[in-house]
Amino acid sequence: MFRAGSVAVVGRPNAGKSTLVNALVGEKVAIVSDKPQTTRKRILGVARRPGAEIALFDTPGIHKPEYRMNAAMVRDATDALASADRVLFVVDAAAERGPGETFILGLIAGAGVPSILALNKIDRIRKAKLLPLTAELSQRHAFAAVVPVSARTGENVDRLFEVLAASLPEGAPAYPDDFLTATPETEWIAEVIREKLLERTRDELPFAHAVVIESVRQAEGKDITVVTASIVVEREGQKGIVVGKGGSMIRDIGRAAREELEEELGRRLYLELTVRVKADWRNDEGFLAQLRGGPGT
Repeated sequence: MFRAGSVAVVGRPNAGKSTLVNALVGEKVAIVSDKPQTTRKRILGVARRPGAEIALFDTPGIHKPEYRMNAAMVRDATDALASADRVLFVVDAAAERGPGETFILGLIAGAGVPSILALNKIDRIRKAKLLPLTAELSQRHAFAAVVPVSARTGENVDRLFEVLAASLPEGAPAYPDDFLTATPETEWIAEVIREKLLERTRDELPFAHAVVIESVRQAEGKDITVVTASIVVEREGQKGIVVGKGGSMIRDIGRAAREELEEELGRRLYLELTVRVKADWRNDEGFLAQLRGGPGT
């Protein structure tokens, strides 16, 4: 008996969805940071264990959108709800409850798809708090199962996989054995650069930047891939932050991204990073289409 199917992973921003997807897959297929809204589009990661294959769709955190970019992010999450075989609702067990959970629970109920609740970040709370939290959320929706988990430490991750797999229908695998994600290489390079920027910046900058891959080419006569990329920000002051004193920040971002990418891709890279200003890019439909892989300007 083999079970296979798709699972939409949804939750509020910063609930730890991407970290959990990476833990279930066993490889890094989504970037992670401690900043909300790190995930900006739906990402596929395929998790496998003997007898089961789960196509996990990591989605942007569901929030009240203030820009067109954010509206597209929320649409990605809600679209995943409608098309998946199952829903995994990830809740930060250590965070305060708010209207966000109520809104997402309404979306899950409207989708009519069997759902599992993952209470994440249990390594940050006293275990005595789990029972009342489980009871509270279970009263608000009829979850097929509730699994306390820590994506960061790996606690109960295998148990969560077993619960998800057992809920899926019998069927053949949908992907080749060596397939982990559908993210194109150029898009992944941009994501890793963005992750390194997120690790090094604070305040409003994480929400106001994007990474555009301008070109990827093989250096003439050399065994090295040259990547030209732009970090796009909204104001001149933000550009100064990303560049840093004497170019120190952008060099550090480039070095960290290059080292990780070389290890993952198994070849030498040279990153040419620049910073440019594009006011109000989060509301520019053409630019957003370019970021999301469609035709843009």
